[in-house]
Amino acid sequence: MNHSKIFLLVLVISAMISCNRTTISEVEKTVAAAAPATKTKAKNVILMVGDGMGLGQLTAGMIANGNKTNFDKFTAIGLHKNSAFNDLITDSAAGATAFACGVKTYNGAIGVNSDTVAVKTILEEAEEMGMKTGLVATSTIVHATPASFIAHDPKRKNYEAIALDFMDVDIDFFVGGGSKYFNQRSDEKDLYAQLRTRGYQLEDYFSAELEDITIDPNKKFAYLTAIDSPLPQAQGRNYLMEATQKAIEHLSHNSPNGFFLMVEGSQIDWGGHANKADYIISEMIEFDNVVGYVADWTKKDQNTLLVVTADHETGGFAIQKGSTQDSLVTAFTSDYHTGVMIPVFAMGPFSEQFIGIYENTKIYNKMRTAYGWKDE
Repeated sequence: MNHSKIFLLVLVISAMISCNRTTISEVEKTVAAAAPATKTKAKNVILMVGDGMGLGQLTAGMIANGNKTNFDKFTAIGLHKNSAFNDLITDSAAGATAFACGVKTYNGAIGVNSDTVAVKTILEEAEEMGMKTGLVATSTIVHATPASFIAHDPKRKNYEAIALDFMDVDIDFFVGGGSKYFNQRSDEKDLYAQLRTRGYQLEDYFSAELEDITIDPNKKFAYLTAIDSPLPQAQGRNYLMEATQKAIEHLSHNSPNGFFLMVEGSQIDWGGHANKADYIISEMIEFDNVVGYVADWTKKDQNTLLVVTADHETGGFAIQKGSTQDSLVTAFTSDYHTGVMIPVFAMGPFSEQFIGIYENTKIYNKMRTAYGWKDE
């Protein structure tokens, strides 16, 4: 029996002895008053998605990084079941829509249910609650995962339509590739101009490096990192840490109602599709470093729920016999996604609810519960 239970038992006995006329209801009131207060809800939620990151990818990154990983900082760990509505093997669109909207949908769906009806996302709900919101990705910003938090489209490859959906949500911060879907469109619409008219400080890779930009804290901010898809990390892309740091700084500034931020390490998945272990490992190490930064910030803040997971595993990536700490022997079973369960790591308020095994849609429910919007 722990100290708190012993204290409550002594309190009950003392109350009964002190007055034999004390009623049961009065004793219950005394105990209730002495019980620990209900846990404070999370002010902020940060969801980090390592696209395509299964245990094989995570382990390879750890070994290649000197057997060290920032995932060691988490104690609340679970597994999610990631099937799509119409397929045991999910794609990123259906997987991210499960996180964003809490519904199982078909592969290729962006923020819509299995009947192609738009479903409100947690980012849109946060906006309605007066919270700040943000998206960061190492893919295009209109790619499946970030798109599923802000757009509604029956087909994930309708990139221009997805970019147009950004005009309907007052997202406060976003960084990713795909500038051509905003300013080199087939319909000749200039979404750069529209964003600036709507009060955004809009920058891109032509104007300055992200690290050299001073962000106006009183404006919404957008930065497009490439015409189409950003380069792999090993070929020079290096903005994920900078973008995540700037996102947290910007969203937490003068933010009495809190914020929601989704950060995606997109190209772990691309390494799996390409069956290239080196590609996976370089992307994993970068993502791990950013996870470490966010975890440290979360511990200091104490008002933020941090959740780190993946939408699915890609490649059936395995570490084979003959591997050593200095040299990994790896193999792949596929150049597509697999159906294995995916690890979930959490810290901060209500993080314990992420322990266990559950459907991927429950991640949406659990984040809402942490905000205090709905009981799990």
